[in-house]
Formats: sequence, structure tokens, C-alpha cells
Amino acid sequence: MPVLLLVEDDDAIAAPLAEGLGREGFEVIGVRDGAGALAAEGYDAVLLDLGLPDLDGTTVCRSLRARSTVPIIVISARGEEADRVEGLELGADDYLVKPFGFRELVARIRSVMRRRQGQVGPDGPQRIGVLDIDRRSRRVHCRGREISLTAREFDLLAFLADDPGAVVSRQDILDRVWDPLWYGTSKTIDVHVASLRRKLGDGKLIETARGIGFRLVRIDA
Repeated sequence: MPVLLLVEDDDAIAAPLAEGLGREGFEVIGVRDGAGALAAEGYDAVLLDLGLPDLDGTTVCRSLRARSTVPIIVISARGEEADRVEGLELGADDYLVKPFGFRELVARIRSVMRRRQGQVGPDGPQRIGVLDIDRRSRRVHCRGREISLTAREFDLLAFLADDPGAVVSRQDILDRVWDPLWYGTSKTIDVHVASLRRKLGDGKLIETARGIGFRLVRIDA
């Protein structure tokens, strides 16, 4: 059972949130302040409020990220653009502004956990059929042949590889691979996908989900 660390000092929010997450199959460790968050152990993801009674949540976020790669989702009433940018730059995997829908929160928790689980550490690359993706060295091989990719092409391929077979929306790609504040056209994704298909030598590796986004397909031969 996945364990979530819920850092929230408002019992009116924390109690029903913990109860709902329990019904969704999560075990919840609840703490009310930053000191409790930094002392906690044995969790798989963090839900972090920024308005804490002792430490600023941004300080807690920075400290948690410095010591671990565990997924962090900020849940905060601070909804200004500068606040969201700061949270993401400090290492948060996602940022959700209060009030938010419970179903959306659960979906985001599962999404960041899938992405983390799909990443392979420094011991070796991630293998998906004919593809080998090494995030540490940022090198890609397809059918044993090394593929030369631009930084953006690598980031796009690695993001799709976080959850092979799942459709990733254009907006998620823009938010994660480009920037949450990207104001350009989403057509830039199509250009990069076309380039990836050409370089990989197999257009079937990246499928288009019409009207939604793209998925990385496992091909074994």
C-alpha cells in the first residue's frame, strides 16, 4: 500500500483528505508542521501545504528534495504565478491550488508516482522493447544503435517513457517538458515528435492519440 506524507496544519482539511485517500488505497501519515515533515520516514510521496506554523513550506520543500527524490505535490492557497514557479523550481513534482477537486488530487498523486516508478537509477538504463534510455548519461539506443537527440527531444522521449503505453496529453507535455508557463503553440510538440520518429527509425514507437496527445509503444523486435 503506498504511503503518503500529508503535511497540513488545518484539521478541517487534513482529516477528510486522509479519510478519502484511505478509501483510495493509500496509507496516510499526517503531520501538522515543517519539523514533523522533516522528521517523518517511510513514505512514498508528499502532499505539502506551504502555510505551516513553524517553517515556510518552501523551506520544507527544498530540504525534502535535497535529501530524496520522493514525489512532492504542493497543495497550497498560494495560487499566484510566482508561487507556482517557485514551488516547481524548488523541486516539487506538481502544484495544486486550493480549493481543488479530490479526484484531481488522486489522479495527480498516481501520475507522479507512476513517473517516478518508471525511472531507473544510476545502475542502468530503462529498457522498453527495442529502446534503452539512460537518464543519467542522457543517452538513447534503439535496436543497439545510439541515437543522437537534442536536449528537448531526449526530455520528451524520457517523459513518454515514464509511463509506457499510457496516453500523455499535449498539455502535460507542455507543462513537464517545456514549461508550465509556455505561451507558444502546441505544434512545437508535433515537430519534436516527428523528429524523434525519424531519428528512431520507426514511426510506430510513438503513437498519436488523436485530439489528446501521444503514447510510447513497446516494440520488442
